[in-house]
Parts: sequence; structure tokens; C-alpha cells
Amino acid sequence: MIEPRREAARRLAGAVLAALALTLGAATAPARADPADTAEVSALDADYAAGRQAIETRNWTVAVQRLEQAERRYPDNADLHNYLGYAYRNLGRYDAALGHYRRAIALDPRHRGAHEYIGETYLIIGDLPAAERHLAALREICLLPCEELLDLQTAIAAWRAEKVPH
Repeated sequence: MIEPRREAARRLAGAVLAALALTLGAATAPARADPADTAEVSALDADYAAGRQAIETRNWTVAVQRLEQAERRYPDNADLHNYLGYAYRNLGRYDAALGHYRRAIALDPRHRGAHEYIGETYLIIGDLPAAERHLAALREICLLPCEELLDLQTAIAAWRAEKVPH
């Protein structure tokens, strides 16, 4: 059994080497974010953790600032891009939000949160067909109804109801 301190040091060294490889352009394939990668980044990166905390407290400006710092070190983390998109959306900066959601989906085409949030953002800007494309993607991703599918489905239904003249 590896003792916890040695394991933490090994993971930190691995993260530093990965970041160095990306910086030097040595990576040959784009990294895919998975829950373990995100947990490791969250545990090791103060900016990422602070950005997520700022989202929890709805401090969108600080969230963007801190997550952008983390993005410089982890440009291929789909969850980080999803969080950045969410923060930008809440600041009303929809183009920036859409860009980060698209990046999250490019890194992880099955990222349920990014599909939900990009769909909701499309509704905000009035692009129902784009929102419906992401709803269709969620239907393929979620073999059983998932929260993201149900949330986007509800948002689309509410959007339609609001647009129907009474």
C-alpha cells in the first residue's frame, strides 16, 4: 500500500509533468476530462477550487477570473470550460459562454452539463433550434432520463409557453 503522502506527491508530480508537456507542445492527443482528472485538478489547483467556490456564492466576476487562471494550466479540462461558460452566462456574456460550452463539448462530446447549459443559453438568445439539437444530444447520451435532460426539456417547454400568445 502506498502511503497517502507519497501518493499525493506522485499525483502532483504527474500533474506538473502533464502541464509541462502541454506547455511545450509535447502532447500528441487532446486530453479528455474525466471525473478523476477534474477531482485532481480541483484538489491541486487553488484557482480552480476558488472559481468553483465563487460560483457557489454567485460571484460571477471572481469565478471567471479564477477559472481563467486555471484554464491557462488546464486548457483541455471539459469541466473547467463548462464552469467558465456558466459564469460567463450569468454575467450576460453569451458569446463567451457559448465558446466555453462548445470547447467543453469538443473535449467531451458526452458532457451532459455542457449540453444542458449551452441549450439553456441558446434559449436565452432566442435560438430554439440550437437548444433542441442539444436536447436531442442529451436524449442519446442519457439512456435513462437524467437531470440534465429533464432540466433542458423543462426549459424548452417553458420557453415555448412564454412565446405562445395568450
